[in-house]
Amino acid sequence: MSKQRVLITGAAGFLGSHLCDRFIQEGYEVIGMDNLLTGSLSNIEHLLPLKEFSFYHHDVSKFIHVPGPLDYILHFASPASPIDYLQLPIQTLKVGSLGTHNCLGLAKAKKARILVASTSEVYGDPLVHPQQEDYWGNVNPVGPRGVYDEAKRFQEAITMAYHNFHGLETRIVRIFNTYGPRMRLNDGRALPTFISQVLKGEDLTVFGDGSQTRSFCYVSDLVEGIFRLLFSNETRPVNIGNPHEISLLAFAKEIIALSGSTSKISFKPLPQDDPKQRQPDISRAKQLLNWAPIIERAEGLALTYSYFKKQLADSIK
Repeated sequence: MSKQRVLITGAAGFLGSHLCDRFIQEGYEVIGMDNLLTGSLSNIEHLLPLKEFSFYHHDVSKFIHVPGPLDYILHFASPASPIDYLQLPIQTLKVGSLGTHNCLGLAKAKKARILVASTSEVYGDPLVHPQQEDYWGNVNPVGPRGVYDEAKRFQEAITMAYHNFHGLETRIVRIFNTYGPRMRLNDGRALPTFISQVLKGEDLTVFGDGSQTRSFCYVSDLVEGIFRLLFSNETRPVNIGNPHEISLLAFAKEIIALSGSTSKISFKPLPQDDPKQRQPDISRAKQLLNWAPIIERAEGLALTYSYFKKQLADSIK
């Protein structure tokens, strides 16, 4: 019997590459697709020799053709950090709109189930805390972050339209802050920035007074949640993230302690529309998927820190 086939867009990215690993481990044939705008082939080079893995260098905003049957599509293509989507605003909007439309069309043609990667950013700077899936959000559509927030909100809307109008099997995951190996040191988000700064002996940059919060989920926990959601019957959006909230100032101090560094903390003005709070309500995931994160932050940070330390050492060689 032939293996089931799964297409993963954004396959060379941080999350996409971990998903490729998981589906290979589970016995699937994986087709990875990425235009390498923010992804890196180094994330999937260990998969390239495998007969179960094939890679298409392609922009999903353009027409997608994949020969042969497809059972599942996971649409993870998109710039995902502020530094990326502020530099690539139009590409970000196109991959969330045209790219999603193309993936949904392919899923319909192949009679495949599709899971799309949405984000906690659909909640904007939330007025409800913690954020649950039936909260509609507080998003500035014309602010600098709007290109990402609205691309993902549109993505959810068109995915539900295909589900309701065409009867397509769809799943929507709302991803909260995730970390782990294969993140880019220069991606602009708090965790890689703090680790990069301590490794280089620089002061850690905290915006505002550091009281804004984030909730960090280790990548293996996130992948497990996505895997369970794909094979569930839930068509509504589902939050996947770690509800353990921490202020960015406390987090910066944790990184300094972990590294044993003598770095200090320097404060800078808060960027426009930066969310003040971010914490998932994961009741739906617990109830429907029997999922909750299991990796403690101390363990996940130690793994991520050692990965970044090696990356930095290799880049200096």
